Parts: sequence; C-alpha cells; structure tokens
Amino acid sequence: MAAFPFEIKAVEGKARTGVLKTPRGDIRTPAFMPVGTAATVKAMTVDQVKATGADIILGNTYHLMLRPSAERVARLGGLHKFMRWDKPILTDSGGFQVMSLSGISKLTEEAVTFSSHVDGSKHVLTPERSIEIQADLLGSDIVMQLDECVAWPAEEARARKGMELSARWARRSKDAFGTRDTQALFGIQQGSTFEALRRESSDRLREIGFDGYAIGGLAVGEGHEAMCEVLDYAPGLLPEDRPRYLMGVGKPIDLVEAVARGVDMFDCVLPTRSGRHGQAWTWDGPINLKNAKYAEDESPLDPDSDCPASRDYSKAYLRHLFKAEEILGQVLLSWHNIAFFQALTAAMRAAIAEGRFERFRREFRARHLSQ
Repeated sequence: MAAFPFEIKAVEGKARTGVLKTPRGDIRTPAFMPVGTAATVKAMTVDQVKATGADIILGNTYHLMLRPSAERVARLGGLHKFMRWDKPILTDSGGFQVMSLSGISKLTEEAVTFSSHVDGSKHVLTPERSIEIQADLLGSDIVMQLDECVAWPAEEARARKGMELSARWARRSKDAFGTRDTQALFGIQQGSTFEALRRESSDRLREIGFDGYAIGGLAVGEGHEAMCEVLDYAPGLLPEDRPRYLMGVGKPIDLVEAVARGVDMFDCVLPTRSGRHGQAWTWDGPINLKNAKYAEDESPLDPDSDCPASRDYSKAYLRHLFKAEEILGQVLLSWHNIAFFQALTAAMRAAIAEGRFERFRREFRARHLSQ
C-alpha cells in the first residue's frame, strides 16, 4: 500500500486530473511546485505563495545540507517550521547537482563526494544519507531517491551506466526509507532519450515499489521536441495508479504537452528566475517588460487575475521598476509568474474534468509555439 492515496478524478486521452492526499493537505493534480531551493521561494513570502494556489513546494537537499545544514534545520523544528510553510514539501535528493557540479564532484558506486560551492568543504552523499537528510532531518513529505542525472547529449553506453547506478541506488534508498505512514518515497526513471533504457529503469523501479514515480534526465538541454518524444512513451511505463512527476520542467508549453502525455506533477525555477530578469509569462506567451514599448503602457499583466501583482500594477510601472533597478520589480514579477503557473495548472485540471482538454491544448499551443 502506498503511503498517500492518489485518486484520479477524470481522464481525457492520457491526461488526467486527481488528488494526492497527504497528512498536510491535498495536492491537486496536475500540480506545479514552486521551487524553494534554500527554504525560500525567491523574492516571495510563504503567504504570497499560498495565495497563488500552490498546494506544495520543493526544497533542495544539496543546498540545505550545506547551508544552514540539515542538522540545524532539524534542531529548529524541521523544514516546515523553519520556513513557516504548513503544506506539503517535496525535497530534491541532490542528484541533479551531482551532474551540474561534475567539475567538483566524484561519483562512485557507494556515493558522490563533492566540494561545497559555498566554502569548499568536502561532503559525501550516499543514498542512505540523502534519505536521512530529507526524511529525518528536514521532515519532507515527499522524499526523492538519490539518482545520477546524466548530462545530455549522452551515448547509450553512458546513459545505461547512469540508469543502472540509479536503479541500484533506488534499492538502497528504499531500504533506508523503509515503510512510513506520513512520508512518501518516489523513485526516479532514468535512461536519457533511449526508450529501451527507460523501459528497463521503469521495470526495476516497479519491482522495488515506490509511492510515486519521477521522470528524470529531461530538461537538460535536449529541447522541447526531443523531450516530447521521450514523453510519448515514458509516463506510460510507470504505474497508472501512482503520481508521475516530471522533474525540472519547465516552460508553460512543456507543462501542457507533458500533461497531454500523462504527467501529474512538475517543478521548475523558471517562474521566479524569469521574474527576476524582467520576463513575465502570460496566456499569450512571455513578454520582456524591459522593452521600450511598455514605457507608457497602462494595462496590467492580467486584469482578470486574482493575483495583485498581475492585476493592480501597470506594465509601465513594472518596466520603471526594472529600469530603476528597484527590488520591488523582481518581487512583483516573481509573484505574477508563480500565480500564472498555478492558474495554468488549475485551467488544465478544469479542462480535463470537463472533457475539453484537447481543445485547451490546441489553443494554448497556437499561442505559445508562435513565440
């Protein structure tokens, strides 16, 4: 029996909407998880994040173990209390950082050893230590196995090596996690862009048995079309009755196309990263508010939005904030972008429930793929 019940409410094609029930609250799917890497969603308070409609956020094992340290967070009452967020939290295992910090890390069968980007100190991360940090010290609701995310492009032999190591680490992660009623463990499918490898990875994960399943190793440079080609088959290799989480994705069009292929959960730094650089995501695609054409534009980003940042400030004012290098501009655009991503997932949930998702998808593609 899985730790958290997952109820699928409606299906249209491969797209589905449902609810993942956790002790800290329901997660409505499709779900977008704002990224709170270092116990904060950048430029936002937890109350602002909640007001956008987010049911869950993501924290990062690698960053929190380095600063302030997982042990300190534990002494201060765990991650939820530390950052004043009382809804579910999913924590990334640190596997992605293994790839991105390859210049200062060493990977072996036992562990990954790396130097801190903060102070150069040496650290060892094993599957067991990753579980200890996430489940016991941080108190995550959804815990991810430690995996190796292979950089793209990759030869098949290299992708196989990473997939097999991830599968062995999945077993070690499950053994370390054991059985828990108030926390869930997700396994991670790997295999780069090779269907046979992803099929084998999925078979090995299903044999071990997890509360949910993630699709890893995408959004690492392969591009939208190549990602969609993998998603044509990858979600269907995973159990239908458990949530499917596409890690690190992505742009709004990526979310819509992934939902059409059976994905339930997402995370990405894009909304707040874009917001800090003057880019706003809208129903008609992204806009750059630093552009001179917005200098006297009195219209808001979205007059119909419930989000004050989207509804109550003119594009001219937002542009002024960025040109004047005022911090408020970053705050308001990050807030708007997170609200837009939550509105997008809410719109997809409604479209699936009402049997009109395919029409929603076609109309969304027409606006966003022309950008």
